Amino acid sequence: MNYQEALNYIASINWKGSVPGLDRIRELLDKMGNPQDRLKFIHVGGTNGKGSVCAFLSSILVQAGYKTGLFISPYIEVFNERMQINNNNISDEELAEITTYVRPFADSMADAPTEFELNTAIAMEFFSRNDCDIVILEVGMGGELDSTNIIKCPLLTIITAISLDHTEYLGDTIEKIAKTKSGIIKSGTKTVIYKQAPSVINVIRERCDLVGAELFVSEPETVEFQSANVDRQLIYHPDFGNLAIMLLGRYQTENIAVVIKAVQVLRTIGFSITNGDVAKGLEATRWPGRFEVIMHEPIFIVDGAHNPQGAKATAQSIRSVFQDEKLIMIFGVLADKDYIDMIQSILPMSKEILTVTPDSPRALSADKTANVIKSISAGQMKVTAYESIGDAIEAAFAKAGTTIPICAVGSLYMVGNIKKYVSERSRKDY
Repeated sequence: MNYQEALNYIASINWKGSVPGLDRIRELLDKMGNPQDRLKFIHVGGTNGKGSVCAFLSSILVQAGYKTGLFISPYIEVFNERMQINNNNISDEELAEITTYVRPFADSMADAPTEFELNTAIAMEFFSRNDCDIVILEVGMGGELDSTNIIKCPLLTIITAISLDHTEYLGDTIEKIAKTKSGIIKSGTKTVIYKQAPSVINVIRERCDLVGAELFVSEPETVEFQSANVDRQLIYHPDFGNLAIMLLGRYQTENIAVVIKAVQVLRTIGFSITNGDVAKGLEATRWPGRFEVIMHEPIFIVDGAHNPQGAKATAQSIRSVFQDEKLIMIFGVLADKDYIDMIQSILPMSKEILTVTPDSPRALSADKTANVIKSISAGQMKVTAYESIGDAIEAAFAKAGTTIPICAVGSLYMVGNIKKYVSERSRKDY
């Protein structure tokens, strides 16, 4: 298979959707000789902040000299983002080669693997062939029955902020979701968790006590926010001093508290990571689609805040950078999210809202989204629905001129399309 044929093959099985369970991935990896057993892992689960924590840790470990694999989902612009080594995407050629290798094993299974399971297997082979020192493995959904949980005991387990999401699969309370996500904690592993609701911490502590895992809770109070603009934010930590962070978003201070705790734990198990590695790694971190500035005149931000907790974080970040200034918002959301709560978070920051339909069968239509916003705002917010993302972006530019900031917020399924459109537009003569 060539690269495009590999992508077509992977996409051809996405009809199966999400089917929790480890039997299929176990069978597939057994047929492949269990490449995951030749690797060491940091396993990262949670609802919000997983991607940022993975990106920060990867950058720090690369800075410290470790050959670092990174497995993430979803991708923003190109499929290859899912599998990286030293922050470089898998090449088209290697993706095609490994997919060609994996396909006969997958095709021979009576119960075919899901798309995510196939991606997991390809990634394990990729990291194993390249002799990674450590792999940062992001959970797809849930925990206990997620295909990434096929690995044996990782060196470190991290659980980030937990909120209500995928409730049809994971449970209808944050405590139930925490129990499902804590299923990645294994006997003897060290576990770092985001400091959050006591009820959530207690659920995770119970899991740690049950399996004999050592628990460490992050200390967000030690990370002091100092200032932010559209290019970077400055923070302070008593052990690491002043730190510059290129990832925007006020919420990143709490993610960095998780990362710092993880670094401290990794040092206790033999990792050589200096304070300088941490500072340089944090500053070098880039993560697409998370409160990312993609243009400066006008300022244009994209943020894949896909649930209520994410939308609240976006609102906080807008306040920290723009204070009381109102923004033109482009908003698109999936119908199975708590979009009412999300809308309530972004309304106070909005000068006007342009609604779009994300590229997903689960999307809430732009028209329905606009009607909900009108209802919530009692008709006070100016809202317009657009048939295409391109139409919404052009309208936003026309309304913004060069002075009014634009923020596209909502589903990750639309962030990549927005970035692509704006990038292509900037190369034309507008």
